[in-house]
Amino acid sequence: MFNFVFQNTTKLVFGRGQIAQLQTLIEKNKKVLVTFGGGSVKRNGVYEQVREALKDHNTVEFWGIEPNPAVETLRKAIKVGLDEQVDMVLAVGGGSVLDGTKLIAAGIACPDTDAWTIVKTGTATKQIPFASVMTLPATGSEMNNGAVISCHETKEKFAFRGDYPVFSILDPETTYSLPKHQIACSLADIVVHCFEQYMTTSGQSRVLDRWAEGVIATAMEVAPLIQADQHNYDVMADYMFSATMALNNFIRMGVTQDWSTHQIGHELTALCGVTHGESLAIVYPGTAEVLREQKKAKLLQFGERVLGVCEGSEDERVDQVIAKIEAFFKSLGLATRLSEKGIGVDVVEEIARRFNERGVHFGEAKNVTGDVAREILMKRL
Repeated sequence: MFNFVFQNTTKLVFGRGQIAQLQTLIEKNKKVLVTFGGGSVKRNGVYEQVREALKDHNTVEFWGIEPNPAVETLRKAIKVGLDEQVDMVLAVGGGSVLDGTKLIAAGIACPDTDAWTIVKTGTATKQIPFASVMTLPATGSEMNNGAVISCHETKEKFAFRGDYPVFSILDPETTYSLPKHQIACSLADIVVHCFEQYMTTSGQSRVLDRWAEGVIATAMEVAPLIQADQHNYDVMADYMFSATMALNNFIRMGVTQDWSTHQIGHELTALCGVTHGESLAIVYPGTAEVLREQKKAKLLQFGERVLGVCEGSEDERVDQVIAKIEAFFKSLGLATRLSEKGIGVDVVEEIARRFNERGVHFGEAKNVTGDVAREILMKRL
């Protein structure tokens, strides 16, 4: 392990009925901008719970933060926050609402800087306090300091970092009404989040290897249980907590990371509108195949410890592992090929061009350039 400094300041409030804790978690002298997505929280009862908990607080609402939050929308929310002189922002919804809220918090704190400029710099130097009521497990945004924002004008999608949420409330019962496709995409996101931090260099940390393997194994184990009964509290609790633990910086301490699949997936979302989790299901098997030699030790380890792949030559076992990973994504009902989404060589070439133009070098070995991204995607046609 290499040197690292770790600090995660988010207070996690987990369990049934915990949304009521908002009344004490937020000071009554704070004016709060409450941000929402498209309205599902009104259908599943979360909105009423939030309203009841904050009935004695001074709140302003902003609706309409879309999946893959767009900076064009978030600029409007920032203006509302500035006009209303709010002290805090509370995201109620999924990871996209919270990612957008992180930029809103930055935009309010830095009114003289355009929101997209903040994103492009990669770091929010200042944010007003923000928190969340998380209703869709996937991004881990509820307990990390990152966010990913899209720009419709330029068809780009980039990440930035800043502060951690002050607190996040996670009630597994809020997941009971989630659409099956959203759950499928989120499970893919959970698994690939772990892969990006685990499926890299071998021999770095026994502790983090076992931790990551446990999260991945849990997500894979609960997937069919969710399909069988989406109202099983214990199953949905494991599902929800897996998403948080997959990307709260715990399993990345002192080890190399990849993130090339995410970067390629972001381009598929920006250019073609592919849902984030499904973009990862399409790309990851290609990443594992093209980079199989540098990832071989970890692929073999994962195969033995999690998938039970123990027989055959090393190359045969790697083939089996990659095939089983793709089969898991397929079992969720997700596309695993570009052709299934109507995406062809022209998009592949545009992504390669963008990466080469930016001079990127992604992956744990910093060897995923535009040309390598092209090779990965050509295997997914």
